[in-house]
Amino acid sequence: MEKVRLGLIGLGFIGRVHLSNCLRLQNAELIAVADISKKTLNTAKKLGVTNTYRDYHELLNNPNIDAVIIALPTHLHAESAKATAEKHKHILLEKPLAGNTIEGKEILSITRKHDVKLMIGYGARFRTAYQNLKTKIEMNELGEIQIACATNISSGPFMHRAEADAPQPVPEWWWKKDLTGGGALIDLGSHMINLTRWYFGEVTDAKSYLGYRYNLEQEDHAVCTLKFRKGQIAIITVGWFSQQTQIKLEVYGTANHAIVSSNPPNKIKTAIQLMLRKTPSFYISYLNELQHFADSVQKDQQPEPSGEDGLQDLEVIEKAYKNAIKLS
Repeated sequence: MEKVRLGLIGLGFIGRVHLSNCLRLQNAELIAVADISKKTLNTAKKLGVTNTYRDYHELLNNPNIDAVIIALPTHLHAESAKATAEKHKHILLEKPLAGNTIEGKEILSITRKHDVKLMIGYGARFRTAYQNLKTKIEMNELGEIQIACATNISSGPFMHRAEADAPQPVPEWWWKKDLTGGGALIDLGSHMINLTRWYFGEVTDAKSYLGYRYNLEQEDHAVCTLKFRKGQIAIITVGWFSQQTQIKLEVYGTANHAIVSSNPPNKIKTAIQLMLRKTPSFYISYLNELQHFADSVQKDQQPEPSGEDGLQDLEVIEKAYKNAIKLS
């Protein structure tokens, strides 16, 4: 195909990042968006998107769309991914794959049934610093890796990002464990678990300590330890309690160590850049991710991270929740 024709479902914060980045792709064209907000749909129209829908099922009925980016809340992933696969459209689905492994397996089953490509949105995998670290590990520049420490601390849902230029109340679904699948561990930890699995392979054991600073139904901070089949140990630290975002990965080997950080810019600066149709430096990795997805669809190749990759992350997270100790 000359160009991949894209549809975008969900125009919350990350959906708006995808919206901006779609307009920068040379081999893809965003022809339709769906969201329940008239305001965000008007924004998309001003950017040149001709087809806008309040109901994403109407978007899926558009025969001109080849692939769909799904940027909806976690509890809507299974329903929307199934509906998209049934229309034989390829899928870039925001992380996590689903709220639990049962729904995750259902998504994989139906995408396989309809021969639909499924990619999970882990933007960190497309950040140059993390890719360079993977090369160092594979080239044995750090020696044999013994310990990795991955940290992802932010304000979480307490600083709602759907309208970064004019913050809105946090949507109710954020506070319902049965809709989110959990708290900070599945929300932020999925990124770091996916990264460490990318580096070290299969996880054989997972345990966690869960904290409830704000007395929510789900944890607002957690420390998770992972044991890998090849012997490495990873310590994953996540939290929703800080106004200062900290994202860092430390890897310690027998010959050397490496530290990579990727802290996002000021929220107000980011919002202004998005409004000016510029991609903030922190979100360049999401542009690279989207480019990989478009390239894979165009070349009829399987994009990475795959749905199977996302399911393995969920299996690790469920094991960590099962082997959890709640902090008083």
